[in-house]
Amino acid sequence: MSNISKETVEKVANLAKLEVSENEATAFAGQLGKIIELVEQLNTLDTSNVEPTSHAIDVSNVLREDVATKGLDRKEVLKNAPDEQDGMFKVPTIMEQ
Repeated sequence: MSNISKETVEKVANLAKLEVSENEATAFAGQLGKIIELVEQLNTLDTSNVEPTSHAIDVSNVLREDVATKGLDRKEVLKNAPDEQDGMFKVPTIMEQ
């Protein structure tokens, strides 16, 4: 088992601003030790013939061609606006100057 002490767990929890009880710190120390052992096992694997990847599956972006289209007429856009001024939406002031 990896050497993760209860004190190390308490220190990391304190840095993360987490409260852990004595029992939790002891339990987490054991659990983190087991996790580190598993990672150490993975580090022993020969991956020299494995191509580096950033995704578990082959992913490619499927994007449509960007084509400009005619938008709505300004009058059409503003016809349901509760208030407009100079061809723009007028909204209530939310901040004082």
